[in-house]
This record gives sequence, C-alpha cells and structure tokens, in this order.
Amino acid sequence: MSSSFVSTSATLAAADIVALESTHSAGVTARRPLTIVRGEAAYVWDEAGNRYIDCIAGHGALNVGHCHPAVVAAIEEQSRRLMICPTSLYNDRRAQLLSRLTKLAPEGMKRAFLCNSGTEAVEAAIKFARLSTGRPGIVAARMAFHGRTLGSLSATWKPQYRRPFEPLVPGFRHVRLNRLEELDEAVDETTAAVLLEVVQGEGGVVPAGREYLQGAQALCRERGALLILDEVQTGVGRTGSWWACQQMDVTPDLMPVAKSLAGGFPMGACLIGDRVGRLPAGSHGSTFGGNPLACAAALATLDVVEREDLPGRARRLGEMFHRRLAAIDSPLVREVRGLGLMVGVDLRIKATPVLKGLQERGVLALPAGPTVVRFLPPLVIEEPDLEEVVAALADVLASAET
Repeated sequence: MSSSFVSTSATLAAADIVALESTHSAGVTARRPLTIVRGEAAYVWDEAGNRYIDCIAGHGALNVGHCHPAVVAAIEEQSRRLMICPTSLYNDRRAQLLSRLTKLAPEGMKRAFLCNSGTEAVEAAIKFARLSTGRPGIVAARMAFHGRTLGSLSATWKPQYRRPFEPLVPGFRHVRLNRLEELDEAVDETTAAVLLEVVQGEGGVVPAGREYLQGAQALCRERGALLILDEVQTGVGRTGSWWACQQMDVTPDLMPVAKSLAGGFPMGACLIGDRVGRLPAGSHGSTFGGNPLACAAALATLDVVEREDLPGRARRLGEMFHRRLAAIDSPLVREVRGLGLMVGVDLRIKATPVLKGLQERGVLALPAGPTVVRFLPPLVIEEPDLEEVVAALADVLASAET
C-alpha cells in the first residue's frame, strides 16, 4: 500500500474513533478493523495515510466515485440556497430531477416517488403494487436481497435476516430464480407483483436470464400482476447500460432505484410505469424524500454519468475485468460472473479470509454469500487499478493454496 496521503484534519486518533463507535453505535453491523477518513475517485485512505482501491464503493453507491467535484459543487451551492422543501409544496430542483429521471427511465415510466434509500424505494413499489391491483400477493426469488425494513425484508430470502423479526408481512412467496415453471405456478389471481433483481447482488452476483425476465414480464401482463425490477444496485450505469433491464429487453411496471442515484448522497426513487393505476394523495409519503439538496446532487450525478459515458465505461472495463479474473490460474476459482462492473468471483473456499488478504494488499471488496467475493468499483476507476485488483486476488489465492 502506498502512503500518498496523511490526514491533517482528523481530530481523533484511530483508537478513539474505534472506541467511540464501538461504545455508542447500535452494534447491528459487523465492522472490519479499518478506519477510513478520506476518499477520492476510486480510492480511500485510512487514518495512517494508507491508500486502498475501493471496490466496495459504499456498497455500490459511488458509481461516479468518491467526492466527484461536480457533485460536491452542486451540494455546496444548494446547501446555501434551500435544503428541504416538503412535497406538499413545489420545488425547482425536484421538478428538474423528476423530468430528467423519467426521461432516462425505461419506456413508459413517466412518474416517480422520491425517497431516501433503496429499501424505501422497494417499500414504495410493494405498496403501489398492492394499491394499484387491489391484490395482496408478492412473489420474489430465493437468495434475493431487497432491504431490511419490514416490507422489503419480507421479500428478502436469507433466513438469518428474517427469523429474528418474524412474523413478517404476510402475502410473500419465494421461488427459485431462473425457473420460469415455478414462477408460472406461483403467479395467480391474488398476485399483486413479481419482485426480482436483474442481478442478485447479496445472493452471489447471479444474473437473471434474459428469457426468464421476459417470461416473467409476459406472465405478469397475462395475469394482471405488476413486474417490479429492483435496480437499486444495478442501476445508473453499473452493469453497462443505464438500467440493467435494458439489456434484457424488459420494461418493468415499477423500478426501485437508489445507491448511486445522487453520487453518494442518500437518495432513492421508485419509478412508475403506465400499467400502475392512480395513486391517491396521502397514500404514501416521506418527510425528506425529494429534498432539494438530494435532488441537486442527483442532477449533478446524472450529468456526470451521461457526460462521461459511465455506462459505456462500465461495459468496456467490465469485460476486461471479467476476462482478467477468469484468467487467474487457481483451482480455488469456481466461476466468475456478473454484468458490467458488478462482478463476483465464486470460490471453493470461504470468502472472508480472501477479503482480509485483499485488504492487506490495498484492495477493499465485499462478500456475496459465504464463498463469493464481490467487486463494485466506482465506474471512474482506471484500467491499471483493475489490473492491480486482479494481481492482488491472484496473490491471495496463490497464498491460500500453499
């Protein structure tokens, strides 16, 4: 690891930071022994000045990279003008964002509900589906992850997330991904919506098949249900197009998006298609959703993604990265899979020691299940950095073989 940056602004020693967080945080998150104090583009630095290539990127929330100058400038300017305006009043930044976002959305999605996170966007989609259809049922996929609030948790598959909070919201059913015959059996006259990820992130970076998603769309339209595609992680260029569903020739009826929507500033949205009925005033809401500060950050982010063609960059670099990872000569690699710069390496060993080894070599990555290492680098990352990531993984795996 290089030491190109030494913090002069930090007022707390690393031990004090760890002690304070450990004492006063809720404790619901497992933490690594690493304190990050600064980020820029595809890099972060710890309090000692060690630099890391960041392939966590805020769990995929930093497609434009850390502290992009255009996003920072937009937040600074808007913070001096107006930070919050309730949706019971009109606002210039909100109007601009709604217009821009729906122009970029898949065909027919001309409305959006603005919120603050991915799980809120999924909750909105579930409520809108039930409200629009008058039906209770939601069919989701096994291994899916849609969030941790009660509605989105009910759609999430992993028992370790669900069991402590049961009973959850009734009406949810899970089927195996890419098994259209199971979906065919599950969708009936009580089904409000089918809720799927185009690429399962937490579930192992597993893409849904093109024919499967098209079949899901056809089933929904035939039986009066709505298709919800969760693009919280796959959207805003991550997979090589603005929205991953565009590569599958599928148009959802409801599409939750978040993470990179505002360049790292908290924001989510549920895009709404023309098969969704009228949503009466008061049927849903959010105090901070669509606040002018988040809208300004999102407008700047969408400008950067479009101007720098980050979807195209994700596609090109993703293909290169996938090839280089697949070329690692190790019996410990079972499979490399993903879409664009959302890449998972499925191993024949546990992922946790590999993640630790990568961190020791200056690379931060995520797990996606017990044996999958997940890479979600900013889309502004440079090719030599991806080569360094590949070399670090090869080195860790070579050490693990001995």
